[in-house]
Formats: sequence, structure tokens, C-alpha cells
Amino acid sequence: MMYRELGKTGKKVSEIGLGLENVDKKPYERVEETLNAALDNGVNILDVFMPGAEIRGFIKKALGNRRKDVLIQGHIGATDVNKQYDISRDMPTVKKYFEELLRLYGYIDFGMLFFIDSEEDYKGVFETEFITYAERLKKNGDIHHLGFSSHNPTMATKVIETGTVEMMMFSINPAFDMVPVEESVFDHLDSNFSRDVLRGLDPKRAELYKICVQKNIGITVMKALGAGKLLSAEHTPYDKPLTLHQCTHYALSRPSVASVLLGCQTAAEMKQAIDYYSASSEEKDYSKTISTVRNDFAGNCVYCSHCQPCPVEIEIATVCKYLDIARLDEKNIPPSIRSHYASLNSADCIECGHCEKRCPFGVPIIKNMKDAALLLGGKQ
Repeated sequence: MMYRELGKTGKKVSEIGLGLENVDKKPYERVEETLNAALDNGVNILDVFMPGAEIRGFIKKALGNRRKDVLIQGHIGATDVNKQYDISRDMPTVKKYFEELLRLYGYIDFGMLFFIDSEEDYKGVFETEFITYAERLKKNGDIHHLGFSSHNPTMATKVIETGTVEMMMFSINPAFDMVPVEESVFDHLDSNFSRDVLRGLDPKRAELYKICVQKNIGITVMKALGAGKLLSAEHTPYDKPLTLHQCTHYALSRPSVASVLLGCQTAAEMKQAIDYYSASSEEKDYSKTISTVRNDFAGNCVYCSHCQPCPVEIEIATVCKYLDIARLDEKNIPPSIRSHYASLNSADCIECGHCEKRCPFGVPIIKNMKDAALLLGGKQ
């Protein structure tokens, strides 16, 4: 298992985490075997979105004395009314369900402002007692870090701009990234992904990832497999289905992503997810598949590294990533970005053009190397 720092929280999380939603309403033995398979393979981050008392209790029992070994995402505002999961901003209800979570687990590592996808969601959190309650939980040590969950890049950016949160949980997969920002990803998920709606990496989503790096907001990923539809020959919008490892690699290659939380239902599925580390580069390469759909934004790097190998061993995707972040605000480039860039050797580019011939997305790589040297390296 590999670990990454989760933004400004300073916590190191496993690149592959476990979202426990899919073992909800399963027997205790299933919860226990899946959780054990995760922890035995180095997984240290769990998402406990589910507000149901039974599943929360099963997870606590399965953890036993290992609570200290895991980092738990718990969601403020996830409620269970008449056995129906819902979002609530009603404070007595919100407090009831979150404080039940605290009683079970003692504390929550990442307290997540639940489901901010619309202006109404935003106002229900940031213009009410809701945010005051969440900040009080953090001040009291009941939650150690404050984050939020969202599926909408515009609203996610607005939340980040408040300066209140340290990390976010966001839905990331190749199809979602290509859905125009003005449309709901859930509409396409419910009705199957339409090939016609995918137009290339949406600029608003690309900008969100760069803003997260700029402001050191760590990302944990949900919906990496598009509810399994991206793996299905029947439902994929591409010429052929993606694989589990391709979807995992895509999410992990997005800027600021620290962990992909996969909804494994069995120990076998958990072990299959961990096999990511024994997969070859070719098995992880998603670029050929996602390049089979319309691309209105050709020329933008998606950090797939299909351009490799470079004869002078430049990490091309990494250079492009730092350049994209620097271009957000050229007058206020974070020192960390300059420092990371300085450790690379992009100035060694010999302009052979091999990378551009291999790139499926028409990225002007040679120009990017020159622009990076000028903007980040001070080369004239």
C-alpha cells in the first residue's frame, strides 16, 4: 500500500480506501470479512456515510480495538428517517445522528459537511447554525478536521473559497469529468451515460482540481467506477469498458487526490482492488479508451502519462500539472509549486516530439515545457 498526505490535514491516507456503503444491510460476517481484508492490506481510511444504526454498530464491532489504526470520514447531515437515508439541515436531527456516531467511535477524524451540490445546500450549511455546530465540533476535538462532500464543481469551489474546510470528498471518474458542469452527473448515472454528452475534460472540473492544489485541499474520491457502469460493456459510453485499475489510476492521477474510496462488498473485491499495485502500466493506462469520445477541449493534459517514456526522463505529466496550477494565478504562484518544479528536469527537453506523437489529446507538450521553464523556472 502507498500513502499520500491529505491536503492541509497533514494526515497520511492509503491511496486505496474503503467506502462501506455497499456492505450496508449485509450480515455482520460480510462487514467483518470486508473490513478485515481492507485493514490487513494497509487500508487506513474508511467512509462511514451511512446513518443507519445497524451498519454503524457492525463497523464498530468489526473494528474491535483497531479504532486508533483507521481514519474515519463521518458525515454531518446524513440522517435516517423512517429507514430512508436523507440529507437534513434540521439541527436537532443533524445533532442526533452525528452525536450517535461520536458515541460509537469516540471521535471522527474527518467531519464532512454532507452533500453540498446546490445553492440551497450551500445556504443550508453556511448561512445557518449548521456551520457553527460543525466548527464547534472541531474546536471541542470531536472532529479533528473539517471537510465536505460534493458532486458539483461550481459549488465545491464556492465551499473551498470560504476558507473553512481542509479537504473534500468528490465524485471523480473519466465520464463525470467529461459531463458539462451545468448538468447533474446523477441524471446521467440514473439513465446510463450518454456518449453524446461527453465533450472532453470539463474546464470547471479541471480548474477545481487545480484550485485544490493551490489551496492545499486534499481530495478523497467517491464514485470512481460510476456505480460500476464504467466497467460494464452494456453501460460504458466508451468503445469498450474501463477496468477497475484504469478507473483507480484515473482518479489517483487527478491533482490533489489522496485516496480513492472503493465500495467493495466482499473480501475478494477488496483484494482485487489492492491488486492495483501489481498491475502493469499498460493495464492501468486509461488514455486510449477515454480518447474514443468527442473532445471539445483537445490540447489539455489529463495527466495520463501516455506520452512516456521520455528519452531524457522528464516526468511530463507532472510538469504539465504544475504548469496548469501556476497558470491559475501567474502573479501568485505558491512557493510549493515552484519548489516541486525545481526538482524536475523539464529544462532538459530536447524537443524530439516523441511525446506529442503518443499523446491522444493533442497536448502541445514541447510548448508546455518551454512555458514551464519560463513561468516556474525563470528561464528567459
